[in-house]
Amino acid sequence: MFSKRVMSLAILSLFAVGCGSSSYNSQAVSPTAPTSESGNGPIAPTAISIPNGAATLGANAFSPRALTVAPGTTVTWTNTDLVAHTSTSDASGWDSGLVASGQTFAFTFRTSGTFQYHCTIHPGMVGTVIVQ
Repeated sequence: MFSKRVMSLAILSLFAVGCGSSSYNSQAVSPTAPTSESGNGPIAPTAISIPNGAATLGANAFSPRALTVAPGTTVTWTNTDLVAHTSTSDASGWDSGLVASGQTFAFTFRTSGTFQYHCTIHPGMVGTVIVQ
């Protein structure tokens, strides 16, 4: 009985060693930026952050302050501050309402143009979305 266990253990050990490999693929893999579905280049960032302390940052409260996207892109604002904010179009494009700490708001930009926005609670907080 002992010899069967030893033999089984030896065989299992050989399989375990055989599964490991000392060879390695020497081809370097370089990271690439994600590309659009059409393959026409990198996907532009589509997120805007509202950082902690945003109310005191004024015109630098939305990060990035200006975001350029393609028509049809959905932009998401994420509030990482401790207080609520809004993303409100200076024209009549959109109004997020209150976006509490940890929450997000998303809006899809269907047409080209330059869209300026602000926080209705903190009017010094301003940003721009450029759709082209």
